[in-house]
Amino acid sequence: MTSSGLTWAALRELRCGELEGAADGWGAAGNRADAARDRIDQHLLNGLRDTQQGEAAASAVARLRQLSRNLQYVYTECGLLRTTLNSLAHELKAQQRVLAAALDDAVTLKFIVHADGSVTYPAAGEALVDGLPPQGGTASSGGLPVFVAPSGLIAPNPHAAKAQDIADRVAGAVRAAAEIDWRYAGILRRLKAEEGLKVPDSTWKDAAGDAAAVRGAAGAYLRNAIPHDATPAERHAWWVGLTQEQREEYLAAYPDRIGNLDGIPAVVRDAANRDNLQLLIGKLEGRDDEKSVTQLAGLREIDRQLGAAPKPGDPPMFLLGISDEGNGRAIVSYGNPDTSRNVSAYIPGLNTALDEEFAKNDLKRAHDTAIATRDIDLSSAAIAWLGYDAPQMLDGMDSLAVMGDEKAETGGRAFNGFISGLAATNANEDPHMVAIGHSYGSRTLGAATQQGDGVPGVDDIILVGSPGVGVDRAEDLGVGKEHVFVGAAENDVVTKLPSKQQATLGALAGPFAYVVGDIADLGDDDLWFGKDPASQAFGATRFQADEGPYLVSPRGFSIDAHSRYFDRDGGDPASADNIAFIAAGKSHNIKVEGPR
Repeated sequence: MTSSGLTWAALRELRCGELEGAADGWGAAGNRADAARDRIDQHLLNGLRDTQQGEAAASAVARLRQLSRNLQYVYTECGLLRTTLNSLAHELKAQQRVLAAALDDAVTLKFIVHADGSVTYPAAGEALVDGLPPQGGTASSGGLPVFVAPSGLIAPNPHAAKAQDIADRVAGAVRAAAEIDWRYAGILRRLKAEEGLKVPDSTWKDAAGDAAAVRGAAGAYLRNAIPHDATPAERHAWWVGLTQEQREEYLAAYPDRIGNLDGIPAVVRDAANRDNLQLLIGKLEGRDDEKSVTQLAGLREIDRQLGAAPKPGDPPMFLLGISDEGNGRAIVSYGNPDTSRNVSAYIPGLNTALDEEFAKNDLKRAHDTAIATRDIDLSSAAIAWLGYDAPQMLDGMDSLAVMGDEKAETGGRAFNGFISGLAATNANEDPHMVAIGHSYGSRTLGAATQQGDGVPGVDDIILVGSPGVGVDRAEDLGVGKEHVFVGAAENDVVTKLPSKQQATLGALAGPFAYVVGDIADLGDDDLWFGKDPASQAFGATRFQADEGPYLVSPRGFSIDAHSRYFDRDGGDPASADNIAFIAAGKSHNIKVEGPR
């Protein structure tokens, strides 16, 4: 008997199947909530928006959105209950196996296990003097074997150590089971909803805490089996090999891990990340540090876009990654990258982070690219990939020192993993894949091409607003120079940054900076990260891009020329159309421009 009152007999008779049955019941309830939410989001809301207008319709839409949010919370909490009960059963069954093995050994040796866990063993062995075997005794966990010593000198009873081992194993199993019961009881007590019909952010904050507690407890049951160290193709095979019940549990307990795991199908990642998005919003709600406030604004804007009514012709939106790691992570696809023949992935650059600006402007670039590409080939998807920490330059041009190679190298590895995942999950026999690097994102893309065998499965590379990519020739990017395309607006100052050597010598030369700079770069085609991708020496195909506004004009200072490449409406339609032709596999239709 332990201090908790649990006995080995009670542990042996415990019906873990009943816990698993209860888990199945909560799982079924969660699935019903999820199905109802899907009906609201995919049918009722869309139908109402398409057919009804006015104040009453707007009120009905608001109520349906609230109901959908409530059902999402129900799904999340039911999933956590399901995982908690299954994990509890899993751990208790492990202790039952330990107990059963100890009891089996006792039967084999003809020992007696008493209700208090002590173990009696018979006489055995040989006496050294009188020839009688040493008497038996009783072993109990935490103490020495109890036996009556015979007269004369004796050898130890060979059963004593075995009985002690059995007693210790029995007591250990009971103690462990009692600790498991206590630990999970605390988790289950906190898995309860607040009263009322609304699910405010404060409730999602509690849900985030609930999820963290369940994940911590369920490590051995689920988390440790997630193949984090496997290749994306191996992860895809792992997911395909799971039962539907196992998939549902992973989605409920670990949406953060499954949603950000390269190699998992896009529709699964989207479902996981939409749930994790709400948990992240709840987690950051109420914090007042700058990072949390900034990321919360970005998360809310992404959430708003996911719930907004789609416009005619809009591709479906897939949330392929979301996290508050570092400066934040967000990966959004417009169009399904697993079913599309054409898939492009855009890497943003300097000063990009998970904030409201990214959610509005960078996502718009991918959205505009998707719309333009789908005008050419409907089977197309375009992705905004913020899967790394881009450099943050806050103090103007004097902070060029932050633009080193380390973040590009780290980001390049992450980008290769992501593209490998797309290659593993795309259903087409030979999909056309395009990698797009903008600004420092082009340096990150350049780094990705130099790691291992390069960017897996990518057919074409697009570099826009590039300060250099880390290599000096287009053919070094691994796709053939005829498949490397460059957009460089004439007034984009980032495409004309001096090389590091020029900048260093120019600083030393003072009034002779221009002369020394020209000597350092006789071809006038070196940038901060190597040869100018738009130069003749680099060897890529340069496509037309509007020159953009001047850096300095009567209206003031502007670097807008650096951010217009994707904008078809009022920005740079020539560049945007060229990007779309390349992304759709129709690069022969682009309008070219002479190299610098």
